[in-house]
Amino acid sequence: MAMIRSQISVFINFLFIIHYFLVFYLAQGYDFFYFVQQVRLPSIGPLPGLNLGDNWPGSYCDTKDSSCCYPTTGKPASDFGIHGLWPNNNDGTYPSNCDSSNPYDESKISDLMSRMQQDWPTLACPSNSGSSFWSHEWEKHGTCSESELDQHTYFETALNLKNQTYLLQILESAGIQADGNSYNLSSIQTAIENAVGYAPWIQCNSDAGGNSQLYQVYFCVGPSGSNLIKCPVFPTGTCASSIKFPSF
Repeated sequence: MAMIRSQISVFINFLFIIHYFLVFYLAQGYDFFYFVQQVRLPSIGPLPGLNLGDNWPGSYCDTKDSSCCYPTTGKPASDFGIHGLWPNNNDGTYPSNCDSSNPYDESKISDLMSRMQQDWPTLACPSNSGSSFWSHEWEKHGTCSESELDQHTYFETALNLKNQTYLLQILESAGIQADGNSYNLSSIQTAIENAVGYAPWIQCNSDAGGNSQLYQVYFCVGPSGSNLIKCPVFPTGTCASSIKFPSF
């Protein structure tokens, strides 16, 4: 009997070791991050086919098929905000949902809550606090970076990256205003690259009238999450040469 118990114990320990290395392997499976800064994307996470970026709230709210609701904490400021921090690979693939044993736990980021509400809100309907959005981002994307970032560090890293990329201020300093007018795509790209040091990728969507408009701005970040880098690969998609920058 003692031998059987010993064998069971060895087998259980073996399973734990296999689980650890499987989680470690999955978490290691990325080359860089897309820094998904969003301003007010839906709490269900990215739309199909989209990757990380800075999202402009006016461009989310004025599309033909979208509606938006202010968070229960109040209307967010007119600003770009975080969409997410997403592990990606140099070949264009990306890992997801890497560790179901480590679910989102809001108590682990309680000290970040005021910053989360300000810089990482959601415009999803019905109005909500943003928790379901943050849970989605951690469980789908954050768990795949566990080799570098625990849950608190993951969210704090994204918040700190936003402070390195004041997009609205950068564009306004270049005379590009959120006023409903159209601007050259190249002017937007150049203004951001000159200020940040790296070329961004711009994603557009269409307003209810079919006009191409600024929607998201993508940056790439090294695997530790600490520094912006030149993007190894950009997402797919195109914008018109002149795009609208709607008000919010």
